[in-house]
Amino acid sequence: MKVCSMEYKIIEIINTVLTNNNKNKISNFDGKLHLRDDLGFDSLELAELTVRLEEEFGVDVFKDGIVYTLEDIKNKLK
Repeated sequence: MKVCSMEYKIIEIINTVLTNNNKNKISNFDGKLHLRDDLGFDSLELAELTVRLEEEFGVDVFKDGIVYTLEDIKNKLK
């Protein structure tokens, strides 16, 4: 399965947040992965993720409500 550049960048940013918080990185983009339930993100990690995504893409993915999955993030960035 070919990963688009946006998905690759999302993975890269998520892995940065995970690494910063001593959590295991993900190896591929799975739109169904839940930020809290599957990746274990807490409120501070979600805030860090939001800042990093906004710096990269210029979009606040949480502006219009909470995003739950990687697919939610991708859809907000489109």
